[in-house]
Order: sequence, then structure tokens, then C-alpha cells
Amino acid sequence: MIDAVRRFFEDCVQPELERGDPEERAVRLATAALLVELSRADFHVSEQEREAVKALLADQFELSAEETRQLIALAEEETRAAVSLYPFTDLIDKTLNHEQKRRVLYLLWRLAFADGHKDKYEEHLVRKVADLIHLRHRDFIQTRLEAEADARQSR
Repeated sequence: MIDAVRRFFEDCVQPELERGDPEERAVRLATAALLVELSRADFHVSEQEREAVKALLADQFELSAEETRQLIALAEEETRAAVSLYPFTDLIDKTLNHEQKRRVLYLLWRLAFADGHKDKYEEHLVRKVADLIHLRHRDFIQTRLEAEADARQSR
């Protein structure tokens, strides 16, 4: 199993990360992985959530449809191989500044509200991510309120 994960990383992920700024590509992948995990948190991935993941990533990172598709495919593979959120949250925590971390949290909240309601498992995961990237409870609440208001306006 470990050899399969290592081969996947060397064959698929590493070449992707080597194109462009490696740190930026890694942050994109970590963010996408967290969004993919959140879409699965309530044990049902709706079409609205799938579309929201695509839209949020494309908008946040200014990606084409094909780049977005590839990023999501990589993120799905990474989340299948990962045993925890730590590799993704650790990268975000060490790489991004406070406002950038808040933006990641905002994206997670937007996805949580994408299907019209927030599930308790989704909220738990967002809270866990906020703690792991060392954001205060105030940031957790403020980004939630902002994302919820924006989600209501976009409906």
C-alpha cells in the first residue's frame, strides 16, 4: 500500500506540483482536498456540492475547466490515500497568512451551504480545520456568517 501511494505521488502529484510555483500548487491541492473531504462529510455528495467544488476552486485559483477537473481528480486521489486531514491542514497552516487561511475556511463554509443546508458533520469538519490551521473561534464564526449570507444572496 505504501509503495502504491509513493508511486502515485511520484508519477501523478509530483509532476503537477513541479509545474509553476510548487508551493502554490501544493496549497491548491490541499485546499481542493479539504473541499472534497467536506463534500463527503455528510455521507452524500449531491450534484450541487460537486458543482460548488468546481466553481469555488475555479474562481479561487482562476483555473480553466480542465485545470479544475485535474485538480479535483488529484485531490480525490490524495484524500483516498490520506489517513487524516493533517497533511493538508499542516501545509495550509505553515504556508498561508491569517487572511489566506480565513479564505480557505470561507470556501469550506460556502461548500457547506451549497446544498441549502449545513449538516452537523460538515460543521464539525469545518471546525476541525479551523482548529488545525490555528484560526480563532471568532474567525470560525465570522467566516460562517459571511459565507451563509453570500450563499443566500446567490440563490
